[in-house]
Amino acid sequence: MDELRRAVRTAADLTVDYLADVGERPVWQPVKESDRNWLTGQDLPATGRPLSDLVDDVHARMLGYPMGNGHPRFFGWVNSAPSAAGVLVAPIAAAMNPSCAGGDHAGVLLEHTVLRWLAELVGFPHRPGGGLLTSGASMATVIALAAARQRAGHMDGLDIREDGLYSRSPMVMYVSAEGHSCLRKAAELLGLGNRQVRVVPVDDTFRMNVGALRHLVARDVGEGLRPFCVAASAGTVNTGAVDPLDEIADIAADHGMWLHIDGAYGALGVLSGNASADYSGMARADSLVLDPHKWLGVPVDCGCVLWRDPALTRATFSLIPAYLRDDNENGLGWFSEYGPEQTRPFRALRAWATMAHLGRDGIAGLVDTTVQLAHTLQAMIEAAADFELLAPVGTSIVAFRYRPVDDEQCLDELNRQIPAAVQHRGRAFLTGTRLAGTEALRACLLNPATTRDDLALLLDEIRAAAEIQAAQVFP
Repeated sequence: MDELRRAVRTAADLTVDYLADVGERPVWQPVKESDRNWLTGQDLPATGRPLSDLVDDVHARMLGYPMGNGHPRFFGWVNSAPSAAGVLVAPIAAAMNPSCAGGDHAGVLLEHTVLRWLAELVGFPHRPGGGLLTSGASMATVIALAAARQRAGHMDGLDIREDGLYSRSPMVMYVSAEGHSCLRKAAELLGLGNRQVRVVPVDDTFRMNVGALRHLVARDVGEGLRPFCVAASAGTVNTGAVDPLDEIADIAADHGMWLHIDGAYGALGVLSGNASADYSGMARADSLVLDPHKWLGVPVDCGCVLWRDPALTRATFSLIPAYLRDDNENGLGWFSEYGPEQTRPFRALRAWATMAHLGRDGIAGLVDTTVQLAHTLQAMIEAAADFELLAPVGTSIVAFRYRPVDDEQCLDELNRQIPAAVQHRGRAFLTGTRLAGTEALRACLLNPATTRDDLALLLDEIRAAAEIQAAQVFP
């Protein structure tokens, strides 16, 4: 134990020093060839190495090559800086090392509280047993849509678990053109097939077009198909758009469809200022996905799926006959009966520590701060003659492009090249996307340590990177 104690103390100091200095280092940098060879080509040692040597290797070979998401000038994808409280308790969760499949121990009991807190934060009706912590939104989506598939079969007199999908009309799912790729992946994994996924067009604000949805559903009904689920977004990853959830919920109710809402990134946006009206209808969902490891900053992995009726999800996954179920006093059963994971890690500790440390006011403040940063960047873009905003800013994502000239073809190629060029310069990090057929730059603001100066530096870095790339792009 003495060796472990010394190594843990060294690792703790290393961790704190890393977090304290993260803003002074490059956001991202390429891995040196010697370190790349070491990271990918090590042989398993014949004899064990001292713990102190392992910490030294982490220091020398790994900490210098982060993804970058802890840095205040990281604006890529939807990856947050880790919360201090989550970092603090992560080793304790590893030391306890429980399986949170079920049972009467702290890991399981704390997860019930975390799920209730998350539901309360976003205003989702929560019943005991009405949720599950997962590895992330992708797994949460598979769980939610499996329950939707099972319910649709039950409504039609078919047991999907027993009979599969072979003895009925194809089930059809509706997703926005801006919907996350995990929806399509889930459809494939669940045997629905991409042919049965309808991509609903978006309007000029990148929200699902309700009229188009209504038309597609009516057409499929007329052709004898079975609309079973519509997946809406409470904050898309491209622009942060929130779909018209209430109207979509009405259509789902009219046709007996499951309403699934992907709020992995944006559901917490409901806490920002007067945003609650934009999220009207979110509480009507049959399932809601949100990722505490995104806006909340819980260290990965920590996703979450909430559902309206726990019994439906339990009926989808449990392999224990009803008469043998070992229910606790709340009739909840084991978490492993509500999803595909049997051995489950102690995710709840990091989520609990993060939320308890911030408190409700702190969480709302985190959301408000980053939303205001996005609006600040929006104003800076609109005031600059060489930038153009491409989508309304509603949450904490800003979609825009660099526009020094009016040549559309060259602009597309230039904006396609800019993100990688900015990343390699090491002073800021952003990513690109396509919106309405146009190459776009995309900045996601999740770090409350980001300042206006950081935003100004981002725009200057884009200009500098574009100047280098322009020679290859413009004739």
